[in-house]
Amino acid sequence: MTIANTLKNHLLQRETDYQLQAHPPSHSSMETAQMAHVPGDALAKGILLKVKGSYLLVVLPSDYHIEQEALGVLLGQQVELAAEAEVAALFSDCQPGAVPPIGAAYGVATIWDPNTSLGRLPEIFFEAGDHQHLVKVSGEHFHELMASAERGEFSQHI
Repeated sequence: MTIANTLKNHLLQRETDYQLQAHPPSHSSMETAQMAHVPGDALAKGILLKVKGSYLLVVLPSDYHIEQEALGVLLGQQVELAAEAEVAALFSDCQPGAVPPIGAAYGVATIWDPNTSLGRLPEIFFEAGDHQHLVKVSGEHFHELMASAERGEFSQHI
């Protein structure tokens, strides 16, 4: 696989210009950035959380982590990581751990922190659905892909 079909169709429907970039297999977002020779702050990662029985995809740079307490306060409710089986069910055309940060493609509510590097870089990279390919889009196209997502401050640089 090079790009998950759901993601590919979403990008095509939105006429998003993108490129695929291959890299050696990796097991974490920071390792992916290193293997792909991409700055960690330019690699967007998606983390699936459970919020009151529904799901929320949190998007932030690979060199950031979620401040769960701040996110809980922002949302007005407690959040927890979704189980691997739940992630696999929602992102069924993706390999485990290779979730694209484009929740709209999968019908998943999304929140991102535009105050991070993702809000200001000219190019953004993200998982294509496997552990060997990244999608590269312009910062402008990334903002368009995040247009329907909630925004808030809930992350911290590692």
